[in-house]
Amino acid sequence: MQAKTSLIRFTEYTFPQYEAAVHHQLIAEALEKVERGEIQRLMVFMPPRHGKSELATKRFPAWFLGRNPGRSIIQASYNSDLATDFGRQVRNIVAEQKYGNVFDTQLAPDSKAANRWNTSGGGAYVAAGVGTAVTGRGADILIIDDPLKDREEADSENRRDLVWNWYTSTAYTRLQGLRAEILIQTRWHEDDLAGRLLEAEANGGKKWDKLILPAISKEGAALWPERFSVDILREIEGTIGPRDWSALYQQEPSPDEGTFFKREWFKRHRAVPHNVSRYLCSDYAVSEGSGDYTEHGLFAIAPDNTIYVEDWWSGQTSSDVWIERKLDMIEAHKPFCVFGEAGVIQKAVEPMLKRRMNERETFCRVEWVPSIHDKPTRARAFQARAAMGHVSLPEGPMGDRILNQLLSFPAGKNDDAVDVCGIMGRVIDQAHPAFVQSPEETVKPSRYRKAFNRQRQEANDWKTL
Repeated sequence: MQAKTSLIRFTEYTFPQYEAAVHHQLIAEALEKVERGEIQRLMVFMPPRHGKSELATKRFPAWFLGRNPGRSIIQASYNSDLATDFGRQVRNIVAEQKYGNVFDTQLAPDSKAANRWNTSGGGAYVAAGVGTAVTGRGADILIIDDPLKDREEADSENRRDLVWNWYTSTAYTRLQGLRAEILIQTRWHEDDLAGRLLEAEANGGKKWDKLILPAISKEGAALWPERFSVDILREIEGTIGPRDWSALYQQEPSPDEGTFFKREWFKRHRAVPHNVSRYLCSDYAVSEGSGDYTEHGLFAIAPDNTIYVEDWWSGQTSSDVWIERKLDMIEAHKPFCVFGEAGVIQKAVEPMLKRRMNERETFCRVEWVPSIHDKPTRARAFQARAAMGHVSLPEGPMGDRILNQLLSFPAGKNDDAVDVCGIMGRVIDQAHPAFVQSPEETVKPSRYRKAFNRQRQEANDWKTL
């Protein structure tokens, strides 16, 4: 029977309504290689509602345990309820008569809970929510289907950290035997679980096989035209917006042209004009080695309201180092004011900053801007000025780095430079008392203009006689 050797045939046999498309064949072939031990780590990225869970999370575990009744699977999703629902459906497939027609594997009579059950051959299936404990259980295959629930979770650095810490300290440590991993997801964020694993791979970590399936190919063809034509997909794109379209449907969480900020908004310059007002804005990393950067950005505001980025410093260093670099920039550029965000970091930074200012005799007004929890809201004022063509970045690596962060925001891994820009935008937008508008450029009148003004004055004098 072909259902015993082919995942697609097994799916069609146990689920007669199933209609396999070309991309389902590709997924099935990759999963079969995992079962045979030819692929140890597999990533599958594809759009929502394109059949990834039916094939990879429901049918594949049942098919795998039928062929390997003594092996074990841990399957995880963003919460325990969804994971348990998957576990129940896999268990019910194994319990069906059709399954028994294909495989000799059966459910163990004393272990049939939806989230934890065993096979008659000594194998096991465990369903777990991401972040929950799976101690005491081993797995030949770890399947993670959508570790992040939605945009809110994806944009939360705390949630992304929780997923990563759970993977490294809990899930990964349960692997045994075959030691296979399958990650199936839509890409929400550049720094999601897949993003961090890909970064680790680029830095010499474990290698992954990748099956990346965008909703619309570079040639303009729909991935599953029978269900989602190009016209339907374009309608979806127009409804959900460019950021979610690029991430969820095209598997590109950081599009080249940007979404929150767009590339064409920004000017580039080699030199800052004269007659500007300078300000220094800083975003501080909470602790050294946290993954965040401390950033100091010097902004020059021209009379026409253009914001020029003039100088920049960034580093993952201790506070004593970045305070010195901040004072170096104050000495070099003499800004009217230094701005930072108020809150916990202010209490940690301010005493040392004031002490070093006095010791180095480097003085500048320091103001703390109220913190806003939501990062996009923090950057909204700067976004508005960029959209109007009033932001210019320096040519070269410094400007390229800042631009890359702006274009990837808020889906990018690093956004500390964006936070600095956001502070400057809010200071201007809120007309902070320390912000002084640049004086208008003074133009020396020509000798003809002088003569005209003298004649006009003489005429006015004559009229008064």
